[in-house]
Amino acid sequence: MLNTIVRLSEALLLRLLPAHGRHRPADAPPAVPQVEAPTLVLPRVRRMRPDLMPLRGEDSPLVRPYVLTTQERQERWLQRGRRRALWFAVHGIDAGPRWIHGVEVTG
Repeated sequence: MLNTIVRLSEALLLRLLPAHGRHRPADAPPAVPQVEAPTLVLPRVRRMRPDLMPLRGEDSPLVRPYVLTTQERQERWLQRGRRRALWFAVHGIDAGPRWIHGVEVTG
């Protein structure tokens, strides 16, 4: 039984992982020589136009979208509070704002 398992696994490995390189069996077809394609050489253009000049760091303002101004941060904080109050209201918890349109809500 052991020889059968060895022969089956050996045949399977030869099918899945064929030999390559100098260990290739003698009856394998010869490797096809690869011909390198000629490389296309483009002429370099050394002309600089003002509209194609690279940007200088001093000419462009730094824009970092992840940095918020104080006003943007406060607006987002207020919006988050309103959304949280709405979520609580949907689930039956009264945690809403105490002032709505300038009128104090008592309840």
